[in-house]
Parts: sequence; structure tokens; C-alpha cells
Amino acid sequence: MLNDNEVIKMAMQNTLHALADPTRREILNLLKQSRMSAGDIVKYFSISRHLSVLKEAGLIRDEREGKFIYYELNATVLEEIMLWISELKGDTKND
Repeated sequence: MLNDNEVIKMAMQNTLHALADPTRREILNLLKQSRMSAGDIVKYFSISRHLSVLKEAGLIRDEREGKFIYYELNATVLEEIMLWISELKGDTKND
């Protein structure tokens, strides 16, 4: 069984792996504008594996409506990555 530290480390690795691919970053840019069905996204990219990787990394959420699955950006994970990078750089907030 993984401890909390190991779970966080694995989540970070999955997220960074997902963000490393330029196609997946472009999919996130599309979803930043609005949620889209897989059919809408496939007009731009060959997506099957890309959507799976983004979903596993927690970067997108999906919701089934009838026979369609809609995807949307999950900015929470990106915010956590940005906070980690900021802390790594030594940036601090002066509140």
C-alpha cells in the first residue's frame, strides 16, 4: 500500500508526463475555451490515447450525456503544479 507521499509523487509524475506531449497541451488549450465532446476534439487531433493520459493525470474530467462524452479542463491539478513550481523556485506570497 502506498503512503500519502508516494501517492502525491505518482500523481505529479502522471501530470508532468501528460503535460510533456505537445498534442495533449493543445487539447488542454481547446478545453480552456469550453467543454467539448470527443467528436469535437477529434476534428483537431487523433485523440484516444491522449484523452486517457490527460484523464489519468487528473487534468481533464469527463461527463456522459446520452451517447456523448464531454470533456472539460480540471484547473485544480494545474494550480497544484504551479504552486509546487513556485515553491521550488523559492517564490513566497507576502500577504
